[in-house]
Amino acid sequence: MKRSAVLLQRILPPVWCGMVLAIAVEAPLKFKAPGITRELGLGIGKLVFSALNSAELVLAAILAAAIFAFSSAKTARFVFGVIAVILLVQTFWLIPVLMNRADIIISGETPTDSSIHIFYIVFEAAKVILLLTLTVLLQWGEWSKIEGI
Repeated sequence: MKRSAVLLQRILPPVWCGMVLAIAVEAPLKFKAPGITRELGLGIGKLVFSALNSAELVLAAILAAAIFAFSSAKTARFVFGVIAVILLVQTFWLIPVLMNRADIIISGETPTDSSIHIFYIVFEAAKVILLLTLTVLLQWGEWSKIEGI
């Protein structure tokens, strides 16, 4: 069981980071595709970001179990905790607000000015940096001291 947990700790953070980066690249590009209107792009974005968020919640739950059940690495636990807080803020505040704004635009109305999208981008950037940090900590940090791993 410990080996499986260590394997999950080593694989999940970089996979998660890659998913976030891939969607970050995809998000603005879809609006440049031929025939994609703003409304259609926002509809696609709602689906993609909902799917990403669901996948992130699953990865976070699995990673939390692997880290907190089988790791004494305090720094890794702290970094994961910050990532989890960011994910929860996105899940319960930022994404619902952004989805609502997208719905307003899709329905042909104009939402009030807001910097909520900037908050989301900043949180995504922080999450990527923290996931890379967690990857380093779990790949080459305290876990490398365990025999046979």
